[in-house]
Amino acid sequence: MKKRSDKCRVLDEIFQSLSPAVHRASTVVFDSLEEFVQRKDRQPDGFSYGVTGTPTARELERRIAQLEGGGHCIAVPSGAAALMTTLMSFVRAGDHLLVSASCYGALQSFVSRWLANLGVDVQIFDPSIAAEMSGLIRSNTRMICLEAPGSVTMEIADIPTVVDIARRAGVLTMMDNTWASPLGLKPLDLGVDFAIEAATKYIGGHSDLLLGAVSTRSYAHYASLRDAQDVLGQQASPDDCFLALRGLETFELRFSAQAASALRVARWLSEQKTVDEVLFPALPGSRGHERWKTWFTGHGCLMSIIMRPAADTAYAEFFSRLRRFSIGASWGGVHSLAAFFPESLQRDRPFVLTQRPIIRLSIGLENCDLLIEDLHGAMEAFAR
Repeated sequence: MKKRSDKCRVLDEIFQSLSPAVHRASTVVFDSLEEFVQRKDRQPDGFSYGVTGTPTARELERRIAQLEGGGHCIAVPSGAAALMTTLMSFVRAGDHLLVSASCYGALQSFVSRWLANLGVDVQIFDPSIAAEMSGLIRSNTRMICLEAPGSVTMEIADIPTVVDIARRAGVLTMMDNTWASPLGLKPLDLGVDFAIEAATKYIGGHSDLLLGAVSTRSYAHYASLRDAQDVLGQQASPDDCFLALRGLETFELRFSAQAASALRVARWLSEQKTVDEVLFPALPGSRGHERWKTWFTGHGCLMSIIMRPAADTAYAEFFSRLRRFSIGASWGGVHSLAAFFPESLQRDRPFVLTQRPIIRLSIGLENCDLLIEDLHGAMEAFAR
C-alpha cells in the first residue's frame, strides 16, 4: 500500500499549473517512528508541524528572500508579527534596545509596555540619526530598530552609518522596509541584519490579507527566527500566502504605476496654498530627499501632508469632501486611502517633527487626474 506522502508526490508529478498549490495542514505525517521522533531536526527549512508553514509558505518565503537579496525568509501572520517575532527571537531581559521614534506604533507599544516590563532597557532615538548613534551604544545594547522612512513623519536615518556603528559594536539591526519595499531599497545590501516587510501592503496589493516577512542572510539568525515562529505560534495562513504569491505576479507593475502617480500628486500638493509641507522623500526639496536619493532606487505610494493652521472642523470638511479616497489605515493597495493623525499624537511624540495634525495619503491605481480633482475639492472645503 502506498503511503500518504507517496500519493501526494504522484499527484504533484502528474499535475502542473501556473498557480501555486495551496497546502493546508495542521498535522504533518511521517513514514516512520524514527522520522517522527526526529521531526524537529527538519527545521528550519523542512516541515514538522503546520505552525511553521506548508510548501505554500515556503514558496512565498523563497520568492521574498530572492527579492530582498537575502538567503532566507520566514512568513508570519502580519507585519506587526514580523517585527515582534524578530525582537522576541533575539532580545532578552537585561538587554538594551534602541528604537527609532518613527517606528510603527504597535512596535513602540510592544517595547514600552511589554519588553520594558520584562527587564529590557528600551531607549527611543531620533529617527533622523546618523553618527550620533555611537553615543547611544552601551555594552549591553542588543539591537537597533529602524523604520526608514517613518510611515507617518517620513524621517530617514543615515542607514549605512548606523549599521557600521552597530556592526563594530556587535549590535544587531532590523529595519521595517515596507514604505520602499524590496523594489525601492534592499536593506540587507546596506548591512542591515533583518529586513522586515508588511506583505499586507504592496506584496498583497489588494487590501485583503494580513502577512509579514523577515529576511536575513544569516542561516543562524534564520534558524532562530523559525524556532521563534514555532514557539510563538506565528503561522502564516496558506491561503494568505497564496494571495501574496498572486500579488507578486503584478507587484512590479503596480509599484511602478503607483509610484509615478504618487510623485505627480506630491508635486501638485506642494503647490497648494493650503499645504504647508509635503512629507515625501522622493519629492525634490522635501525633508530626507538627499538621503533618499543616495540609498534608495525607488519609492512607493505613501506620503503625508501638513496643512496650514486651521480648526478641527477644517479637517472634518476635508475628509467629508473626499469621494475617491477611502478613509482608512494601511497603504500599498490598488485603492487610494486617506488617514488622519491628530495634533495630540504629534505633540506627544518623542523628537517632535510638527505639532499640527498630519494627513496621510496612499495613492492607488485610480486615474491620477481624478485623484487630484478629488483632492482639489477637499482642499477647497478645508479652505472654506
